[in-house]
Amino acid sequence: MILQGFLIFYRVLWIVLLPVVLGYLWHRGRKDPDYRAHLAERFGFYGRDVPKGAIWLHAVSLGEIRSATGLIRALLVRGDRVLLTHFTPAGRRESARLFGPEIASGQVTVVWVPFDMAWCHRRFLKSFRPRIGLTLEVEIWPAMIFAARAAGMPLYLCNGIYGIRSLARDSAGLRLRQRVICGLAGAFVKSRLQAERFASIGLDNVVVTGELRFDQPVPAQQVRAAERLRATLGAGREVITIASGVQLEEELFLGLITQCREAAVSDAMLPPLFVYVPRAPERFGAVAAQLLGAGLNLARRSEVLAADLSAPTPLGQVDVLLGDSLGEMFFYLALGNRVVVGGGFNPRGAHNIIEPLMLGRPVLTGPYVWTIEYPFAEAEMAGIARSVPDAAALLAALREPPVDLSDRISAFLTEHSGASVRTMQAIDRVMATAQSTHPR
Repeated sequence: MILQGFLIFYRVLWIVLLPVVLGYLWHRGRKDPDYRAHLAERFGFYGRDVPKGAIWLHAVSLGEIRSATGLIRALLVRGDRVLLTHFTPAGRRESARLFGPEIASGQVTVVWVPFDMAWCHRRFLKSFRPRIGLTLEVEIWPAMIFAARAAGMPLYLCNGIYGIRSLARDSAGLRLRQRVICGLAGAFVKSRLQAERFASIGLDNVVVTGELRFDQPVPAQQVRAAERLRATLGAGREVITIASGVQLEEELFLGLITQCREAAVSDAMLPPLFVYVPRAPERFGAVAAQLLGAGLNLARRSEVLAADLSAPTPLGQVDVLLGDSLGEMFFYLALGNRVVVGGGFNPRGAHNIIEPLMLGRPVLTGPYVWTIEYPFAEAEMAGIARSVPDAAALLAALREPPVDLSDRISAFLTEHSGASVRTMQAIDRVMATAQSTHPR
């Protein structure tokens, strides 16, 4: 009864707020016209000639589609058709970049996910008739979940995680979010601990498949470009990459860079080269202004490197290379000897540590690691990731001489890879059961 009342309220809320949502898309479309493109798809109108019977993955934006790339590649290799939905242009553009030939051949279809209204999802499901739906990471949309349930299509959380803070928050009061989660057909989750958490709220069919990000392909051309550039730009000194720094950490990271330089000069050593990659593209200009205001020699990737990531002209003595581009994170990570992952000095929590580990780079981050509980706890136990409490501790950690941890990192990656294969096996079991229960 509580859930039914909430769903009625949720439907009314969408009717009331739909003009606000459309206004938001229109406003964002002033800077990014893709927000306004294909608007009919957001209402579940996709035309008549669309492929049916695909495996559907909902990846709201850039991070989710990248985490699922290995799984999608494996599905395509064995001949499956794949339907990808996104909410943001960044995610849709990344799908177009990664799967251009498959989109052209019809093996991959990329569209907007419909607004979370029941009638929009009914039209979507009727148009595409996917065999199974996988919503990545922590995407919980009530109308999507119950429309899929009503249509008899199994919708699973994939690469699922239930953070300890979210679990505590959702377990209080009416437990509305947990009641919605239990409307899913099941979940493919990252670890045994995550399985226990989902099972504890009453969700059935929870399967441990592992972390998909460990299976994502590393772009070799970016790694090679980083090796070439580091041989000249970072010759004779350590390179430290600050990856996915958020706005609330900008002052901390600026202080870190200047203090590291001062400490190196006082020790008669070459100061490290910093590669600074802000999390949000809209902060690129502001971060550049802060670095220049501190008297640092700044080079912006967008200004000094060519499309192939080469340097057409010598860059001279650079203190900071600002990573003001999208889709090149592996390049920035490969430049560094060590990596500081952003978000960890902000209560909202640290960002992903898997990509630097995949390149053999040890990781430092701040005290807020609840968002990456898995695999941070396992990586910390392996001695390849470390959480420090504050800026002073981070400075002290970076002043320690680098240690070769490549063997430990390699063993860790071997232990935690293979999630794509396990997820495909779980998908096949679900589809076989659904076919026998609801033959089409």
